[in-house]
Amino acid sequence: MPNVLVPLAQGCEELEAVTIIDLLRRAKIDVTTAGLDKQTVIASRGVKIIPDTDLDSALKQEYDMIVLPGGLPGADHLDNDPRIRALLKKMASKHKYTAAICAAPKALANAGVLDGKTATSYPGFLDDMNLPNTKITNEAVVIDGKVITSRGPGTAMDFALTLIEILLGKQNRDEVETGLVRN
Repeated sequence: MPNVLVPLAQGCEELEAVTIIDLLRRAKIDVTTAGLDKQTVIASRGVKIIPDTDLDSALKQEYDMIVLPGGLPGADHLDNDPRIRALLKKMASKHKYTAAICAAPKALANAGVLDGKTATSYPGFLDDMNLPNTKITNEAVVIDGKVITSRGPGTAMDFALTLIEILLGKQNRDEVETGLVRN
């Protein structure tokens, strides 16, 4: 079973974080949530999230994918954390999946993961970064090789379902999506 790391920073977007964690776990993917420190995470709208572990402990194992929730100032905290930047570079160099939604794709950009890629983000976040080697689109979810990006809270469910499909295949995605009664 694939294993996924979802780092949780103070001020993350709770709708994105919880949707990603919930849907991946519905698909029976091994998800580890890790706070940047040992504190309860207070998300951008005051929701309290208790991570499974702290980032230093989580980094003692390998992952098939890292998924960064957005929100502010959460995405800034992820982007400014040298452990996250090093992990993103390591994952990319090992041809493992890196994924980010909303404001968090800027952490991928600053780690060099978006060089030569097509990506999306919350409106304006990547556009304002002067990324001449990155094609920026307005699509809800963008897959470019092992890099997956998405727009924001309204695309979180599509993003998480895409991650399931990438890791486990379309049948597993369809099974999870059917249980959500989206249609």
